Amino acid sequence: MSTDQNEPTERAEDGAKEWHRVADVADLPEGRVKTVTVGHTSLCLSHFEGAYGAIDNACPHQGGPLGEGSIENGWLRCPWHGYDYHPTTGQPPEGFSDAPACFATEVRDDGVYVELPTETVRPRTVSDVMVETMTNWGVRAVFGMVGHSNLGFADAMRHAEERGDLRFFGIRHEGAAAFAAGAYGKLTGELAGCFGIAGPGSTNLMTGLYDAKVDRAPVLAISGQVPSASLGRGAFQDLDLAAAFADVAGYSQTVLPGSNHAEITTLACKHALLDRSVGHLILPDEVQVEESDQDAGGPTGRVGLSASPPDPGVAAQAIDTIASAERPLILVGNGARHKMGPITALAERLGAPVATTFKAKGLISDHHPLGCGVLGRSGTPIASWFMNESDLIVTFGVSFANHTGVSDYKPIIQVDFDPHALGRFHPVELPVLGEIEATCEAFTAGLADRDLAGVDRRPEVAERWSLWRDEKASRTGDDQGNGLNAAAVFAALGDAIPDDAVVTVDVGNNAYSLGRYLESVDQDFLMSGYLGSIGFAFPAAMGAWAAVGDERAVVSVSGDGGFGQYAMEITTAVKYGMNITHVLLNNAELGKISKEQRAGLFDVWQTSLHNPNFAEFATNCGALGLRVESLDQLADALAAALAHDGPALVEVMSDVELL
Repeated sequence: MSTDQNEPTERAEDGAKEWHRVADVADLPEGRVKTVTVGHTSLCLSHFEGAYGAIDNACPHQGGPLGEGSIENGWLRCPWHGYDYHPTTGQPPEGFSDAPACFATEVRDDGVYVELPTETVRPRTVSDVMVETMTNWGVRAVFGMVGHSNLGFADAMRHAEERGDLRFFGIRHEGAAAFAAGAYGKLTGELAGCFGIAGPGSTNLMTGLYDAKVDRAPVLAISGQVPSASLGRGAFQDLDLAAAFADVAGYSQTVLPGSNHAEITTLACKHALLDRSVGHLILPDEVQVEESDQDAGGPTGRVGLSASPPDPGVAAQAIDTIASAERPLILVGNGARHKMGPITALAERLGAPVATTFKAKGLISDHHPLGCGVLGRSGTPIASWFMNESDLIVTFGVSFANHTGVSDYKPIIQVDFDPHALGRFHPVELPVLGEIEATCEAFTAGLADRDLAGVDRRPEVAERWSLWRDEKASRTGDDQGNGLNAAAVFAALGDAIPDDAVVTVDVGNNAYSLGRYLESVDQDFLMSGYLGSIGFAFPAAMGAWAAVGDERAVVSVSGDGGFGQYAMEITTAVKYGMNITHVLLNNAELGKISKEQRAGLFDVWQTSLHNPNFAEFATNCGALGLRVESLDQLADALAAALAHDGPALVEVMSDVELL
């Protein structure tokens, strides 16, 4: 038996329709309303004066959820602004014409049914065009948070994920999303995306995007925006995002209804990749879901090869200078990442020691006969020794940051593919503009048959390493009864991690100690270089894991101050099964800042931290949490964490003074 209780209004769609069971008869008491969902349709189901009604859940005024309203004096009242409608027909009071769509309902023996138009195939939208374009440009991972002003674009990414074109990682804070995308770019040179809503969701991206900008990592940032009709009118979360992102983004564009959406997305991706910068797109809410018949874009025919050799005359001058140097040193910066083969070949031809900047740590193994480790504040005495003893420094992709401390009084041959990088902070003897690989190969070819004034420095490198390793070993036993010392921690970590691990590091004393004590083999090291942003390490590890998956171990290192910035992202790692081992040095202090206060003759003030038991916190979040309070526990804890299938945190109680 069935009873037809309510006919649809003229606002109901024509065409094919289907009946759907939406509730048990006993689910909804008399005089109440509730929200029910059928497929992609949200309805307000009401029970009023013995009849059931189903109307569109969105109030015609501003989309308020009618199913969250209440029936008062015979009217269904919208919970947002108090607009009234008849509970079963949706009709407004006399004198008003706006009404939500109403649908036929029936009460059958097994429940309440609603007749709805048959769902049609989802139309192709502007967002589909843009998502297909960015995946054509190689975007395989997007980190972000879905919210009310980016839902159309999020739905297009959902379809792309179903096709296997990309993966989306829902984070807990958009700052972590930007750090993760930037770390992906730093590691691979390829493009990842970060995603936020209008207003705070987009402004939260800023710190991570500035890190990508100054460290020259490609990132695509995507901002939802309030509807175009609300822009500039002081609406909720209405910010001028074009102005806000003007400094951080190399390319930023608001997507308009009549835009060439594939072309705008192509330009954002192209600028990000070629300029190693931030590409940014702003998507007003209504534009995201506009239907589109545009074809997606991509890189075919839009980029060329970059293999520019140096000017022959400049190259010849450099070759003569190198051949006549008795004690040349090669210094490698992050700009040489993925280009080390020719540089190592040149060093071996010369027998010249090779040092790196901190950002370039690991580009040459510390176990290579010519590898000297990191130069600078986070460096080894080996690298500083060879800089001081050199009569020529040849740099490749070095930014000359003050943390590196390149001696500007030394003769310097600076090789870089960026003309602005040459002689950026002071004049150099010979600036060489050219792609690093092509330039290095030209140098090696020119030196092939030359007599060299220098001698093979391998024996001297080995001698300096022997002295430093003896010194490090002597420090591992230091114990003041206040926790483990850094030398012991990084000696154990160096023994534990695989030779090809990806290691992300935060800022602070943990970073300085890692640069100094942890010997590299074939690992990649990622850090917040020029920005030096605390909190980088764990979100960066998420980005690294998205790039390498389980093919390589991913290890992050931070202090307690850094981990506290984005601690809840450990739940993100648990959700997506990220195999990340986080080593947390807990000294209950912003130790680096305390050190700087003392050095500046200030009193130490407001650097102490009140921490939880981080190991228990990690366990509560679903990860493996281990706490190390003595040196004899460290090796086993690291081994267990690295062997764990999923995220693991090793909390090491450490001495703030034993760096």
